Amino acid sequence: MKTASLTIRLDKELSDLLAKASDQTGKNRSEIAREALRRQLRMTRFEELRKRIMPFAEARGLLTDEDVFSKIS
Repeated sequence: MKTASLTIRLDKELSDLLAKASDQTGKNRSEIAREALRRQLRMTRFEELRKRIMPFAEARGLLTDEDVFSKIS
């Protein structure tokens, strides 16, 4: 698997939080950063898709998550 490198600057608070998470989980800092980035990118994609589909859902009277869940359960 081919990989790429990314260098980012962290303020002290974020660096400390990352170090603490690394100590607590036994994962290295890069692994935690990759997981966080992956999660954030998925959430961003989900939000984009949700914005695109909302007009279609609203036209069918689906205004809340509960409305959607009631239709699929």
